[in-house]
Amino acid sequence: MPRIPYTKPVTTYAVQLQQLLDRGLNISNNSKCLFLLENVGYYRLSGYWYPLIADPKKNAHNFNPTATFDMAFGMYCFDRELRKLVVAELEKIEVTIRSKMINVLSHHNGSFWYNQSSLFNNSQKHIDTLAKLRDEFNRSDEQFLKSFKRKYSNPLPPSWMLLEMASVGQLSRLYKNLKPRRAKRDIANYFGLDTATFESWLHSFVYVRNVCAHHARLWNRTIRILPVIPTNPSNTWLIRTHAISSTSSDPAQLNKRTYYILSMIIYFLDVINPNHTFKTKVMDLLIKYPNIDTDAIGFPSDWMNEPLWQ
Repeated sequence: MPRIPYTKPVTTYAVQLQQLLDRGLNISNNSKCLFLLENVGYYRLSGYWYPLIADPKKNAHNFNPTATFDMAFGMYCFDRELRKLVVAELEKIEVTIRSKMINVLSHHNGSFWYNQSSLFNNSQKHIDTLAKLRDEFNRSDEQFLKSFKRKYSNPLPPSWMLLEMASVGQLSRLYKNLKPRRAKRDIANYFGLDTATFESWLHSFVYVRNVCAHHARLWNRTIRILPVIPTNPSNTWLIRTHAISSTSSDPAQLNKRTYYILSMIIYFLDVINPNHTFKTKVMDLLIKYPNIDTDAIGFPSDWMNEPLWQ
């Protein structure tokens, strides 16, 4: 199909409200709707009323007869709370991964292991990552790094200082580029995973964190950076990793949906803090928003029977 120029005009909030009404969306409070169109935005909110459209393939985009603006806003609120919850737990996981990488690699290869090109598969990727870490070091106004610069002649500090400046994306790239030696295995084994699974899951966490940081939809997202399905994790994991489809004889892999990411978070938290309350918080969120379609999140019908979620 040939591409065409974008010609849709800019519209006022009042016109946007009327368009929703004309398409059949039930709006109980026009003032509230106008307020949210102005302060959240039509385009952002449209991702949440899209599931309420009767036939999305038709250009008319008419809503189901029972569709309401409050339903769409409820999905928006649920998604916002889910993102906050996920980000808070990913932070804990990231801190532990950072600490484990620093500790294991420093004991195996010394304080400045990140400088040793012999530890890495791809020299150019190592150079690029090192350059970004150097930029972070030079830009940082952290007092502990200022003190290091005043006292020591080394161009960069030891790993436990430098990697405090590293993003989770940089940690992911560093780990992926490590040669398959004992240190790399020890890091993954701490979490009961093989190196390929740990590498994949860390990459997926980076992706999900970026989704949340940009306030994008998470609840019904199809995961673009697919985490692998582990073959033999050491700790409690999902019994079912494929969903039974009512429309296809081929069961769909659950790792394409947010449910799988939530399960991965539980898996890591079970290692980091066995007394965590993440599962309870997710369940409380589903109770708070009973109209949320758990199928859209990727939850299988028997998810509550999974030992991981109990």
